[in-house]
Amino acid sequence: MLNIAIAGVAGRMGRTLIQAVVNASQDGIHLTGAVQRPGSSLLAVDAGELVGIGRINVSVVASVDQADFDLLIDFTTIDSTLANLEYCLANGKAMVIGTTGFSDSEKQTLACAGDSIAIVLAANMSVGMNLCFHLLKQMSEVLAADSDIEIIETHHRHKVDSPSGTALRLGEVIADTLGRDLNEVAVYGREGIARPRDRETIGFATIRGGDVVGDHTVLFASEGERVELTHKASSRMTFAKGAVRAAIWLADKPAGCYDMQDVLGLRADAL
Repeated sequence: MLNIAIAGVAGRMGRTLIQAVVNASQDGIHLTGAVQRPGSSLLAVDAGELVGIGRINVSVVASVDQADFDLLIDFTTIDSTLANLEYCLANGKAMVIGTTGFSDSEKQTLACAGDSIAIVLAANMSVGMNLCFHLLKQMSEVLAADSDIEIIETHHRHKVDSPSGTALRLGEVIADTLGRDLNEVAVYGREGIARPRDRETIGFATIRGGDVVGDHTVLFASEGERVELTHKASSRMTFAKGAVRAAIWLADKPAGCYDMQDVLGLRADAL
């Protein structure tokens, strides 16, 4: 039995994760910890009653050191995730991390943590989106030479990082496939009068509004045709189910920093 704790259970994603873990109890996992920041009015509330599925005898606590678990699922904030990482490193706990917006140095910290504990780190836990990442490599190889590439993403009005971690990951997949440095070719906004578009660049357009869970489109536009790869998430449950799948996969894995391509067996060297 794999004992799982969830960080940030007061948020929309945290509540969805509670439901996903409880729903997957037949797969050998068990929710044993529910964590929310100190001072929250939800402390000591039963996690099951919090999400409307009835009492499950798991009370919300103020920090990860008050929870008993083997693996922590964390979709919180950068600072909170890094603090939780320190605890998991010190106590040999595995992590599934869906938090986005990490800097390059913070990503390096997470990668180094993989020397000691097992981690799945992914900008997007959706199975469908990770298949899109895989397909995007092939599309880039075939279409990029004659195409202008744009990435358009839409999220709800409360999302704070921009572009989204998923949009940036899409850009990284394209840039890596084409041997480009995303830091050098990314264009994050256009205004005023500019020179004609440089075909080597990868453009990003960000939309924030309403309650959109997450829409992403990669556009390859050439003379005479356009090819679009689009993924639309209509429920946070798709990300929660992916996180649970990652947790189950990670249960018997050695220390390492993995991603959803590993979980789904989509890496080129694994096919």
